[in-house]
Amino acid sequence: MSKPLFILSLATLLSGCNYLAGDDGMFRDRGDDYMEAPVLPLMAIPDELDSYTLDELYVIPAQFSASSEPFDEIPKPKPIETNGREGVIIQNLTDTSWIVLDATPGQVWPLVRDYWTQLQVILEYEDPGAGIMETSWLEVDSNLETRHKYRVAIEPGLHSGYSEIYVIHVESPRSEPAPLVTTWPEQSASEDRERQILDSLSQYLADRNDVYQASSASLLAGSIEAERKANIVDDGQGHQVLELRLSYRRAWVLVRSALDEAGVAILENDREMAFLNVRFSGISAEDDEPGFIGRLFNRGDGEAAAIEQDFSVRLVDEDGVVTVIAEPLETADEMSELTAELLLVINNNLT
Repeated sequence: MSKPLFILSLATLLSGCNYLAGDDGMFRDRGDDYMEAPVLPLMAIPDELDSYTLDELYVIPAQFSASSEPFDEIPKPKPIETNGREGVIIQNLTDTSWIVLDATPGQVWPLVRDYWTQLQVILEYEDPGAGIMETSWLEVDSNLETRHKYRVAIEPGLHSGYSEIYVIHVESPRSEPAPLVTTWPEQSASEDRERQILDSLSQYLADRNDVYQASSASLLAGSIEAERKANIVDDGQGHQVLELRLSYRRAWVLVRSALDEAGVAILENDREMAFLNVRFSGISAEDDEPGFIGRLFNRGDGEAAAIEQDFSVRLVDEDGVVTVIAEPLETADEMSELTAELLLVINNNLT
């Protein structure tokens, strides 16, 4: 009886192992389960709730399908920072560089403070309302001959919801007492050290997933947001003009680039005389977004009613504000409306 009992026990044991670890077992190998995972639709957020803080960190490639061949090995996900850096860039204009990002100054301020905290750098001066913070005197790269100091200015961008960050670097010999009052120049003492901070800070901001969360915004720095640098205003005589709180050099480059981006023909331009002559017919009724300019468009009667007209775009620099004025070279019907549309096209294409 013992031999049949042993065989029966062995069969029971083997069947039990298959029950626990086989294809249908409780502890089966689940390594290939990902190939059968369904692709679910994106989460739908009700209209009354905010959805801008949600982001797809690991996007499924377009060529993915349920019938794809099994992977030899599980591929590594795409790094998060490659997506985040799309909203943080460094712009350059001759000898000036600055960071541009699509977040408000109120959102950016606490993150820049966190950046210095992470580096264990003490801020000697802070003015959230003006968007200014200054570090204490620092030792950089174990340089015992020179001390260094940085000033960060957070300014509103050209349009609402954008910010610009500028960095100025100064240095002082350690053989002399540290200056009690710092005189900040327009240009850094070392462009290389300025660029190091710009690169480091831009990468830090790109890596922060909470850069767009309103809960992290500074109420004190939020007052900067109302002062965006590009505004279409009334000149007091019933005409609209575009005001740019920029240097003339940058304003000229931006206006010319905006016209190029919008596809507006530039007939003549003179930087010294501060004017551009352009040919413009209006904004397309269907494509009224930046970058889409219609040469013919409907005025409500279903007929193509507009033709190209020539305009003069002048830049007037006064007291740190550049005023962009658009005027028709010849009087014609609907010129006031076309003039307003031309200013709108320039404003919407400023980058």
